Amino acid sequence: MNSFFTIEGILYFGAISLSIIGLFGLLVSKNLFRMLLSLVLFEAGANLVLVLSGFIRNGIAPIFLDGNSGAVMNDPVPQALVLTAIVIGVGVQALALSLIFRVKKHYGSMDMRTIRSKLEREIATQAGVTPPGSNEAPAPVKLVKGEAHE
Repeated sequence: MNSFFTIEGILYFGAISLSIIGLFGLLVSKNLFRMLLSLVLFEAGANLVLVLSGFIRNGIAPIFLDGNSGAVMNDPVPQALVLTAIVIGVGVQALALSLIFRVKKHYGSMDMRTIRSKLEREIATQAGVTPPGSNEAPAPVKLVKGEAHE
C-alpha cells in the first residue's frame, strides 16, 4: 500500500490543507472578519504541522518512569512550542477582533475596499490635499463659457 495513506500522511495532508485554505482565505477575502477566520485556520494548520513533526510511530510520552528510560520517545519541544503559539494566537485574535469592531464602528463597514477609500479620503482631508484618484480616470475638463466640448 502507498505510504501516503498511513495515518501520518493523512494528518500531514490535513494540516497542510488547513494552512493552504487559511492562506487562500487571507489572500482572497476582502471582509475583515473573514480574514481573521482565515488567519485562525492558517495558524491551526501550522500548529498541527509542528505537533506532527515531533511524532514518532510507537513512541511513548516523554515521561521517565521505571524501566522506560531507553525507549523511543516523542519529541516534547514541538508540543511546547505549539502550546506557546496557541496562547499567543488567542491573544492576537482577541486584539484583532477588538480592532475589527472599532473599524466597523468608525467606518461603518468591514469591506477592505470601502475602508481603504474612506481612509484615503480622511487622510487627504486632514492633510489639506485632494484625495487620490485613479491613474486611469480621465482628467477633468474645464469648460469656458461659449466653448464647445469635443
